[in-house]
Amino acid sequence: MSDKTCRFCRSPLKHTFVDLGVSPLANSFIKENQLSKMEPFYPLHTYVCDQCFLVQLEEFESPEHIFKDYAYFSSFSDSWLDHAKNYVNSVIDKFKLGPHSKVIEIASNDGYLLQYFKEKNIPVLGVEPAENVALKAMEKGIPTRTEFFGKVFARQLVVEGLKGDLIIANNVLAHVPDLHDFVGGMKQLMHPLGVITVEFPHILNLICQNQFDTIYHEHFSYFSLLTFQEIFKAHNLEVFDVEEIPTHGGSLRIFAKHEEDRSKVIHSNIGKLIEKEKSLSLHRLDTYQKFYDLVKQTKVKILEFFIQAKKSGKTIVGYGAPAKGNTLLNYCGIGKELLPYTVDRNPFKQGLYLPGTHIPVKAPDMISETKPDYVFILPWNLKEEIMDQMSFIREWGGQFVVAIPEIEVL
Repeated sequence: MSDKTCRFCRSPLKHTFVDLGVSPLANSFIKENQLSKMEPFYPLHTYVCDQCFLVQLEEFESPEHIFKDYAYFSSFSDSWLDHAKNYVNSVIDKFKLGPHSKVIEIASNDGYLLQYFKEKNIPVLGVEPAENVALKAMEKGIPTRTEFFGKVFARQLVVEGLKGDLIIANNVLAHVPDLHDFVGGMKQLMHPLGVITVEFPHILNLICQNQFDTIYHEHFSYFSLLTFQEIFKAHNLEVFDVEEIPTHGGSLRIFAKHEEDRSKVIHSNIGKLIEKEKSLSLHRLDTYQKFYDLVKQTKVKILEFFIQAKKSGKTIVGYGAPAKGNTLLNYCGIGKELLPYTVDRNPFKQGLYLPGTHIPVKAPDMISETKPDYVFILPWNLKEEIMDQMSFIREWGGQFVVAIPEIEVL
């Protein structure tokens, strides 16, 4: 996309959605011996296509570079595991899946979701490009291929006699620079009467809830249902149902089939959601262009809070080391002088430093040792779970803070 054309419809990209300056890769955590080394920063400038309204970033780093050794393990969030288990139970029921079915998940991470199909004796296959993460899945007995998914790999699986009755692509489509290759591959891999389910953060919530921190280099694209339908239609796939779900600050779960498959009824949810998107003007360019002003105002308010707390001698520490937190801290210019450390339950992140800001990541018990005045929750989508886990900070009068949709003491 170096000539700045839309990665779906190839129209020229002329309009800025949000420009968050320059930022390092959001999951490129720093080891202690790298702290004095040069760190690459890339423009975090999103555009909106004036033809299909796909919001998108240029591709500065290949997925191979970003995802070969990846620090994100899905199994470290209890609420995420519950979400996976509920999904599995609902699709087994909805599509009558059993030992005769084949479930293939693309970007299967550490097997956090496929394990629940396996428990019910439903044959599964995971496709996961990050070798360190795929290894964890294989340790759980989940057959996993360490590959980047696209048409070539899909053909290889079909030649091996593997076609999916259910193909799952949760929170992966945003990570794919070549949408046509990926969606075309799913089309090839799906059984004639099969189903594809895709989950992705809904750009409607990104705009309405001011979730600008969910923009980072690993996310190449940001979708509405209006745009998503067009992308699938281009590959003779038809969306037949959609659900709004609470994950990642508000996502969509899409159900799609082959266009020629007449065995499934088109659900009225689709028309209702398209109406909702149009009523909030997601089919108009100025909706996307106005968002940037709100983001700039938010940055000022976040910095005012931190500076005011510092002036009054209050201490603020972070909870979590999510990718979105790194976007927020780098865009707002918040470093160790305002946030001396953050904590994370994921032992793979402890002892590392956040990219760009070099804020150290500690184990959660550091909070009870240092008794800060404020705990700044970076993965705001998990704030209930975190406030529950860390409720003991109230003992010394500690308070929780989130920055999205606006800075707020909870």
